[in-house]
Amino acid sequence: MKNPFLPSPVRISKIKIETNDGRIKSFDLQFIDEEEAARFKYMPGQFVEVSVLGVGEAPMGIASSPVEEGFLRITVTRIGSVTSALHNKLEGSIIGVRGPLGNHYPLDQFEGKDIIIIGGGFGFTTLRSLILYMIHPENRGRFGRITVIYGAREPGLFLYKDELAEWGKRKDLDLILTIDKPADGWEGRIGFVTDVLKDLSPPAENAYAVACGPPAMLRFCSKLLFNLGFPPERIITSLEMKMKCGVGLCGRCNVGNLYVCKDGPIFTFKQLQEAREGVSK
Repeated sequence: MKNPFLPSPVRISKIKIETNDGRIKSFDLQFIDEEEAARFKYMPGQFVEVSVLGVGEAPMGIASSPVEEGFLRITVTRIGSVTSALHNKLEGSIIGVRGPLGNHYPLDQFEGKDIIIIGGGFGFTTLRSLILYMIHPENRGRFGRITVIYGAREPGLFLYKDELAEWGKRKDLDLILTIDKPADGWEGRIGFVTDVLKDLSPPAENAYAVACGPPAMLRFCSKLLFNLGFPPERIITSLEMKMKCGVGLCGRCNVGNLYVCKDGPIFTFKQLQEAREGVSK
């Protein structure tokens, strides 16, 4: 059995700048060892620990989808030493990856249900993985109506712009993009994702909601979803920002009596409510 603390070497095969400010880049990675590549099986929502020799490692959600072959994608915001070191790498550079780690979105529970996906800012990485998985021809018939609400502060901060343009043309997916305030040339929605969610008021019957983004966004979205009739067990979120060592040993990722690295990072709001209530008793 492979040592969970031992990273596998991967080569950066492609780098793409995602945002106009250059602070977010996507890295396509390829395993150097073919056996490692064959072993690495994951599902939407899981994450990896990415290491840069001499700098350290950091947990990152997997932005690619299992339906994509030949590469593993991570999307990285430059915010610290490891992410800055990654941003300074060139195509062809070697880094390390260990994983896949954590649990994944409950796709079996999503079958036959309408899915409302709500993303804000950088919190769209694992949602990309989920969306691509659900709209793949082999999987699309398993799910009901798919609605995606995605917000950013300004147009240049949306991730995966080419794919968003393609998704906007699909008849089997409803995509709503919104920005916080007016911008030159923008003809889409203006306002927060919570404003769009309130206006849309999707029916809760036979539906799941998946929300990923800043804590404030999650807090207000959860209140709106509760008011719309969504029970907490059918509201799903990812706490990947709380991930630490990846295997639940360092003790720094706890939320109540849960450990994000071991029990998550995908949770229902019911699980989070019960975890906090259990600690407060």
